[in-house]
Amino acid sequence: MFAIGEFARHGRVSVRMLRHYDAIGLLRPAYVDPATGYRSYTAAQLADLNRIVALKDLGFSLDQVDKLIADNLGPAELRAMLTMRRAQLETTLAESYARLAQVESRLRGLETDIPAKDIVVKELPAVRLAGLTATAASFTPDDITPVVRPLCAELGRRLPHADVRPAGRLTCLYEQQTDVVVRATVPAAVDAGGNLNGLDVIDLPAMRAATLVHRGPIDQVLPSWQALAHWLEDNGRRAAEPARELYLDTPEDPEGWVTELQQPFTTG
Repeated sequence: MFAIGEFARHGRVSVRMLRHYDAIGLLRPAYVDPATGYRSYTAAQLADLNRIVALKDLGFSLDQVDKLIADNLGPAELRAMLTMRRAQLETTLAESYARLAQVESRLRGLETDIPAKDIVVKELPAVRLAGLTATAASFTPDDITPVVRPLCAELGRRLPHADVRPAGRLTCLYEQQTDVVVRATVPAAVDAGGNLNGLDVIDLPAMRAATLVHRGPIDQVLPSWQALAHWLEDNGRRAAEPARELYLDTPEDPEGWVTELQQPFTTG
């Protein structure tokens, strides 16, 4: 048998923790010397200790751990619980990274001064687009990202099975109504009466637009859009809708993305 210090070392826990587990009846020593009160444990109890620590690390309270151990959970059940908990932690981690990216984007908006010369006024021709439409509650990342990405993916799935001949790159359109109307589109030649496979046809008129090329992840685009807003104000222009994001290059690494932001405008 092992003294409590040795058992703690083999189990990679503290002596204090083992004493607490003993006090609440979660893991009793195999033997307690009646004269000295020294606790001793067997190697077989390491499995019990592993089960307790694993359940605690999965987020269960010690009371819950006690009940789960009473149910005599085996390794297979613990593995399933671990897999589920790992998925939850990965989701939480991804959400935390996304929030950090948004904080960084807003800080960059305070620190970055995009030169007016980088903004180019273009004549956007009238264009026919084929695409899909959805709505988001707001422009906040938590609302709009879960809408835009699946919408673009669904467009990619439907296009090969529609009588639509793409004639340009993926373009997302944004229009503020009660909610944010989001459209994932491609310029396209559309056969009259053909099979559109559920796609909408959108005709945009010719417009003038202030444009700016954004390089890097699209979730860090805020400073670039705000630079366009400053340009509109400085030049006495009013924003028209829909605003557009034209995806020029979208490699696997988002750091390499190149997106042209197009903000149509009117005078006055």
